[in-house]
Amino acid sequence: MTLLAVGINYTTAPLAVRERLAYPTEILQPSLQDLLKVKGISEAAILSTCNRTELYCTASTANQQILVDWVAQNRNIDPGDFTPYLYSHIDSQLIRHMFRVACGLDSMILGEPQILGQMKSAYQAASQAGTLGKRLGKLFQHTFMAAKKVRTDTAIGSSPVSVAFAAVQLAQQIFDKLSEQTALLIGAGETIELTARHLVQLGIGRIIIANRTYDKAHTLATQFNGYAIALSELPSHLEEADIVISSTASQLPILGKGRVESALKKRKHKPMFMVDLAVPRDIEPEVEQLRDVYLYTVDDLQNTINQNMNSRRQAAEQAEEIIETQVDYFLNWLRAQGAQSTIRDYRNQAELIRDEALQKALAQLKNGASPEEALNRLAHSLTNKLLHTPSTQIREAAENDRRDLIAAAREIFKLQ
Repeated sequence: MTLLAVGINYTTAPLAVRERLAYPTEILQPSLQDLLKVKGISEAAILSTCNRTELYCTASTANQQILVDWVAQNRNIDPGDFTPYLYSHIDSQLIRHMFRVACGLDSMILGEPQILGQMKSAYQAASQAGTLGKRLGKLFQHTFMAAKKVRTDTAIGSSPVSVAFAAVQLAQQIFDKLSEQTALLIGAGETIELTARHLVQLGIGRIIIANRTYDKAHTLATQFNGYAIALSELPSHLEEADIVISSTASQLPILGKGRVESALKKRKHKPMFMVDLAVPRDIEPEVEQLRDVYLYTVDDLQNTINQNMNSRRQAAEQAEEIIETQVDYFLNWLRAQGAQSTIRDYRNQAELIRDEALQKALAQLKNGASPEEALNRLAHSLTNKLLHTPSTQIREAAENDRRDLIAAAREIFKLQ
């Protein structure tokens, strides 16, 4: 059997192609069960994210065309529309690839942790669909173990490399307890959504989301149990904010020095942490002159991100070494599976010989033989029958000058 995979990702295919090959949750399990009906496929799993779609299989052949044909039929797409963007992996290549994907080494953002959760979701979906077997199931389990080891033994994910995460981590350093703070997020785009997600994960006390379009603010706030306001309401709520993070597409500043100064007075000069992630700026640079404001811009955070990215690249080198070791471990396990049938057959043969010899010994006892005599005959008979075939094969190997077989026999039987 062969471990086989085909896939596309953000480096090989444009978004328009990735969209057509995506597998939403509602069609994933029936698609997996349909894939298992393909002749030669005995196990299957599908990883589908916004940046990649990958099919993992145990197959009787290394021919990727069986997967290409299935994808074309299943997604109703002409093979010529996606085959130029495909990559494929078999056996050790696939093992290494899955380990690297789970560790974030193949991600758009080096070391990002979300992909491991997505990989676990792919495993769960395949488990529920009943399309995992011994080999692919074990490969997923080993993938998770390798990813955990990389996360534990390297700094691959310890440093923020997105402005949203960097801003939130900076807030965490400034405030002892985020659970006692109120965050005011200005905007409703992807960066603000990611910022809100990080804040919630770190236990922020309260979130207010302000946007020019109230409906967008409300939709986003609902996801995080927050409170939505229109941008026009900003002056009356600014004083509530301990943390202000802004990222809009406005061409003019949204917060000026006077407005922030007024809010500080109402706060009785309780410090305010502000991060301006917008270009052009949402917060006037003069705000930084205010005594009780800690203002950071996207450039301030970018310096930190660049340093952290260098740190991740160094950690990635360590991660690659760990992965190579883990690939060897899994290949050893696979090779051992190849010997299982031989071990099982040899054990069955030995048990048949044992049972036959035992029946004869019991019959001798019933016919009046002494226990000592019956046991001696049993031991002699069992030894002769167990040794007969190996002895014959070794003798023939010597007659045919097969020294390799004789050496293997000495190693297998651990002969001095």
